Amino acid sequence: MSTFMITIQLPAELTKEFMALIPVQRARISELMDDGKIIQYALSNDRSILWVTVSAGSEKLAKEIISSFPLIDYMEPKFFELAFQNSISTDLPKLIMN
Repeated sequence: MSTFMITIQLPAELTKEFMALIPVQRARISELMDDGKIIQYALSNDRSILWVTVSAGSEKLAKEIISSFPLIDYMEPKFFELAFQNSISTDLPKLIMN
């Protein structure tokens, strides 16, 4: 499985149509994270750039994942295959029931 970093330029002006899709976008991101397809998702403080780390078998599959975003029509993604990706876990540890 390969890892891709996608930088996404967002529009300078956020229209009502764009804003209306944000809850649907967030739900889709949560679904993809639960499925392990999206590893990280971050938004710049000025809300102009998204960074998404995707786990996919190929760049084509990574593009399909990004294309499933409800806000894709407002996005300009650029794909970069990573040699490696390290991060610390911010999740709670899994409970083991004995």
